[in-house]
Amino acid sequence: SKKEQQYLLRTLKAGSLDATISEEPVAIRTLGPKAGRDNLQQGLNAAIYAIVSVGIFMAIYYFFAGLVANAALAANLVIILGIMALKGAAFTLPGIAGIILTIGMCVDANVLVFERIREELERGENITTALRLGYSRAMSAIFDGNITNLIVCFILYRTASADIRGFALTLGIGICATLFTSLFMTRVIF
Repeated sequence: SKKEQQYLLRTLKAGSLDATISEEPVAIRTLGPKAGRDNLQQGLNAAIYAIVSVGIFMAIYYFFAGLVANAALAANLVIILGIMALKGAAFTLPGIAGIILTIGMCVDANVLVFERIREELERGENITTALRLGYSRAMSAIFDGNITNLIVCFILYRTASADIRGFALTLGIGICATLFTSLFMTRVIF
């Protein structure tokens, strides 16, 4: 009310110096959304470059298995984006960094499996046995690495600032998606 405004004004002026604050500000500094938009666009470009370059490398180096890994990577991204859309979460730069790190982890899990399969084939196993042994022998390394990362994501989410929480949440969703796509989906495709 007007009475409360006058009371606050008198209280603030009590004991004040003779100099008064002018109505016009000396300087105004604003930070518009353009800087954030530019950073977000650069982060998205980095994610796209990462996906494309990793996809090309996997297809060239592993041929059919690389295409299977690319399918797992695409499914991984769809799962992450779908869960984030369900939660109504906004993507920030740390969230995009979580997605980029997830891309690397998904490819790493597939490489572990493919190299184990390759070792079994070089030992003379047939393709069915090599697939079974490759997945079973790579599974412990994949689980160990991803479970420890999930623990770190949980701790970060519980203790960190909002930006780091976004990173931890996105990475945690990506880790779960990686475990599903790398250990289940690719095996079904093979």
